[in-house]
Parts: sequence; C-alpha cells; structure tokens
Amino acid sequence: MKSIFADTFYWTALLNPRDDYHAIVKNYSRQLELAILITSDEVITEFLNFFSNYHPLMRQGAVHRAKEILNHDAIQVIPSNRDRFLAGIELYQQRPDKGYSLTDCLSMLVMRELEIQEILTHDKHFTQEGFMILFP
Repeated sequence: MKSIFADTFYWTALLNPRDDYHAIVKNYSRQLELAILITSDEVITEFLNFFSNYHPLMRQGAVHRAKEILNHDAIQVIPSNRDRFLAGIELYQQRPDKGYSLTDCLSMLVMRELEIQEILTHDKHFTQEGFMILFP
C-alpha cells in the first residue's frame, strides 16, 4: 500500500467548507482509499492552531477531526520526539533563504525517514526539497 504524507493544508481544507481548496481536496480524498495517510503530532498541532480563532463550533469541529485522525486505522500519526525536533531546528536554520515553517521542516524529516515522496499540500516549499505536492 502506498504511503502519502498529509500536511496541515489537507486537514484544514478538508474541514473548512469556506477554504478555496475544500471541494478539490474532498473529491481527491475519495481516491485515497488504498493509501495509508501519514501525518504527525506537529501537523495536528498546527491544524488546531489554525482554527484557534474561529467560531467555537468550527473550533470544536477541529478538535473532533483531530481525534478522528488520531484514532483512524488508515492514518498513522508520527509522534514527536526530541531528536527529530532538534534536527528540524537544524534544517530550519540551514534554509534561511526559504520560508519553511518549523512544522514544514519536521514534516520533511518524517517524509525522508519513511521514504515518502508525495504530500497532500499545495505548499511549494516541499518541491524545493524534492517532494511531489499533490495540489499544485
């Protein structure tokens, strides 16, 4: 089975009907039945942070979705660890000319560790590191 990394972009667009990519992501997600989605604690953190200033109902929806992600059999959530966190800070420091967030750097490291090439995002930063974004 193919593994694909799911970025914050994917989870936010899937949840938020007002997101410009909502319909596209929702339609694309139907094709992912035979894939294993990989995400991380940091991505879930960023996802919840994204909705922190939204209406309480949307915020609760985000919490519900985060719990679904954490408990879903076909989604593997990679836990945080100190070594990867420190390596993420190093990657962040090594790319001063890029607009990578620390979460991007940590996601890139997970993808390299697990040899994942495809990512559910439209964030061009991932192409700069050799990954294939699935929403150009």
